[in-house]
Amino acid sequence: MSKKTNDTQAIPAIEVSNKYLKPLWEKSFKGFYCVRKELKSMPMKPAKPCKFPGCPNLTHDTYCDEHKTVARKRYEKYERDPAINKRYGRAWKKIRARYVAAHPLCEVCQKAGRLTPVEIVHHIKELSDGGTHDESNLMSVCKSCHSKIHMTRRNTKDKTII
Repeated sequence: MSKKTNDTQAIPAIEVSNKYLKPLWEKSFKGFYCVRKELKSMPMKPAKPCKFPGCPNLTHDTYCDEHKTVARKRYEKYERDPAINKRYGRAWKKIRARYVAAHPLCEVCQKAGRLTPVEIVHHIKELSDGGTHDESNLMSVCKSCHSKIHMTRRNTKDKTII
């Protein structure tokens, strides 16, 4: 089997053994034809039943679309600590947005000479330990640095690192 080009040259087709790869013919920058292999998408996991009691619907998430909001509301009302809703309400979202606009890069990475966009606004002194949403108690960090801060805190039991 061969592929004909506009120049009427025959190019032998290469058989690909992997069923997830398919050859694509493309012209390189020097005018030669070469085979580029493109990865097809992997098959999805089979759908599993919705975790909501008595629901027969199949889904790829924990709950089907009908029960996602019901399950989230149940979690917010009965399982989540109510004090969290008081600490992180609408006011916190405004403070966070203002702080991220003023500090768009991770402050820890910036000190190390890296430029990483902010993902989390971190409280230097935790709210549970008497910290506030004041700008002097906030720090913009990426997820990696945030994990390192909390890992260090767990290991040293010190609440005012960095």
